[in-house]
Amino acid sequence: MRLLFAIIIIALSSATGFGQLAEFSIKAPIIKLPKAKEGDQVKHLIEFTNTGKSPLIISSYHVPCSCTKLELPKEPILPGQKGNIILSYDTNGQSFYQDREIRLEMNTKKKTVKLRIKLYVEPKPE
Repeated sequence: MRLLFAIIIIALSSATGFGQLAEFSIKAPIIKLPKAKEGDQVKHLIEFTNTGKSPLIISSYHVPCSCTKLELPKEPILPGQKGNIILSYDTNGQSFYQDREIRLEMNTKKKTVKLRIKLYVEPKPE
C-alpha cells in the first residue's frame, strides 16, 4: 500500500513539473521596419516577455539569408521578466519589398517560435 501511495505522489509531482514551461510573448510577431536605402544597416530592438512559469532560454535562431543577424539574450529570462533581441539587417544587395522569417529555438512548449520582418528597401539609383 505504501509503495502504491509513493508511486502516486511521484506521478503527481512529475505531472506538475511538466506543466511549468517558459512562454515567449511578443506584442506582434510581424515586425515592420522603417523604409531603408540599399546599403543601410538597419537595427531594431525586439522586446518580449516570459509569461511562463520557468526561465526562458532562447538557444538559437534560423534565418533565410546572412543579411539578417540576431543578438540573443545571454542569460535566461525569468518568469514575468522582459527581454530583448537585437535585430541587424544588412540591406546591401537588397531592394524593394523584403519579407523574412526568423525561427527562434527555445525551451517553450512549441520549441520554435516564428517571427517575420518586413521592410521596403529603396534601390540605389543607376
